[in-house]
Amino acid sequence: MQPDLDLTPEGVAARHARYADADIRAILRDTKTIALVGASANPARPSYIVFKYLSERGFDVIPINPGLAGGSLLGRPVIARLSELSGPVDMVEIFRNPAAAGPLVDEALQLPVLPKLIWMQLGVRDDVAAARAEARGVRVVMNRCPKIEYGRLSGEIGWTGVNSRILSAKKPRLDTRGVQRLTIEER
Repeated sequence: MQPDLDLTPEGVAARHARYADADIRAILRDTKTIALVGASANPARPSYIVFKYLSERGFDVIPINPGLAGGSLLGRPVIARLSELSGPVDMVEIFRNPAAAGPLVDEALQLPVLPKLIWMQLGVRDDVAAARAEARGVRVVMNRCPKIEYGRLSGEIGWTGVNSRILSAKKPRLDTRGVQRLTIEER
């Protein structure tokens, strides 16, 4: 734990009210493996869309869903719970309702190798669980979507007509893996 980290409810709330673009960019750049809790096989569900998008951007995404365990999702084997992970992950992404966040954070904190980050999807926030994770040295991002953040920071969202809040006269740098896939690297 960092000695100056304020783990009071007020401190946690203040720390997670806003995230600096540089911090989100660094997180996404340094993340390689993601355990996506709540992955769906339904292509219309946001968790499926996020799973597919992140996989296509080079992240090693491990789908976790007890109802789909034993099957596969986009060619990836689905496991039932975090405790079944075969190795360490950089990020645990919680794509479940807010009531499930606390127990899932606790499950992540029981892994043999702690993740570097716990990311709670849009609409998911649990300040008490975040304080438990941060007390163990695990970073937390709440009420954000890594797909949206990646798209916003890379400029991809701007390609679809959505304001990315990034103004630049520089042409976005294309990813080498396809058309209109931009990177989150600084321009």
